[in-house]
Amino acid sequence: MAMDRTIYREIKATGGVWSLAILLGAFVAAAMGSVIYVEHHGHIVTGMNNSVVWGLPHVFAIFLIVAASGALNAASIASVFGQAPYKPIARLSAVLAMSLLVGGLAVLVLDLGRPDRLLVAMTTYNFKSIFSWNIYLYTGFLAVVAAYLFVQMSRIDYKYVRIVGTAAFLWRLALTTGTGSIFGWLVARPGYDAAIMAPLFIAMSFSFGLAMFILVLTMLFKLSGRKFGSGLRLRMGNLLALFAAAVLYFTIVQHLTAMYAAEHAGFERFILLEGGHVTFLFWVVQVLIGGILPIALIYLPTIRDSDSEPVWASVFVVIGGLAQVYVIVVGGQLYPMEVFPGYEVTASAFGDGEIASYAPKWSEVVLGLGGVAISLLAVGAAAKFLRILPTNLTEVNVPQD
Repeated sequence: MAMDRTIYREIKATGGVWSLAILLGAFVAAAMGSVIYVEHHGHIVTGMNNSVVWGLPHVFAIFLIVAASGALNAASIASVFGQAPYKPIARLSAVLAMSLLVGGLAVLVLDLGRPDRLLVAMTTYNFKSIFSWNIYLYTGFLAVVAAYLFVQMSRIDYKYVRIVGTAAFLWRLALTTGTGSIFGWLVARPGYDAAIMAPLFIAMSFSFGLAMFILVLTMLFKLSGRKFGSGLRLRMGNLLALFAAAVLYFTIVQHLTAMYAAEHAGFERFILLEGGHVTFLFWVVQVLIGGILPIALIYLPTIRDSDSEPVWASVFVVIGGLAQVYVIVVGGQLYPMEVFPGYEVTASAFGDGEIASYAPKWSEVVLGLGGVAISLLAVGAAAKFLRILPTNLTEVNVPQD
């Protein structure tokens, strides 16, 4: 069967597109209102406290940043690993990667309380801190992926696309390693102190990013009335199941190695058995809904050929991914630090040695959702003004191996 040439066109501003844009704009406006509210009253109006200084906005931000790396999956598979079926969607992959990173960083900046302090972070560096390195990793990622998109859309020899694509692939690994190392290098907290954090975050990026890509690609094709064949959809679904299994594997390794060390036994008992809502999020939302259920949806023979199963699997991976980041970020702060190793603290005005409490407030929820809205608005604007979306992804338009 002869294959048709891939044609890229901007999406039209239909009623559905405008409705979605207005809805996302409302979320962004609400997030800005939350920023003003928190900046005026201080972080005391949020659920964050002296023990939990990274709250729900940081969960959304880290999820988006991690997913940004994985959103580049399709482009990397196409140009670096030479898989032809992914070439028509490589442009959107690069755009989504940049958009998710911008949305995640926007949440972090707006949650500073004093956004002007960003100038200090951009001009004063402590290279013993992984946070300073991440400034370069994030901005460098945007530059490399922008160059990657440029060569994809230019009429140049494809070998240059592969060269820039390889650089982007290596940079995305470095970016996710840096994000995971934020936690892996914090030795003061027993829930973070683990070298497995870097590879775990890499696996999480592959899974979360591909899930976000499947959902955004499906949404854009539905809004623009374009055809999306089942072949490529099921191919991405199979890959998503593999990545979800990898996340489960590294999660198991993370907790087994932590239980092997006596210093982490208390934290593991807290997360796995006694953590209340954190334990519920771990077993039910992260493991069951975000891990086992998507794999079952894709691999069970009775439903694996359904066109909707990769979409539902992606929804569950995103839900489970947010829960996993919450368990890592917030759960790791709820468990107390060992201030005086070898001694028991019996009384303290700061609650040392006690399990902390945290309940997110509306301002945190709105701010986190605003970051997601910023990412989706950026993708929509790019699809409206740039030729990044193919007009057809049926089998006659998708190259085969």
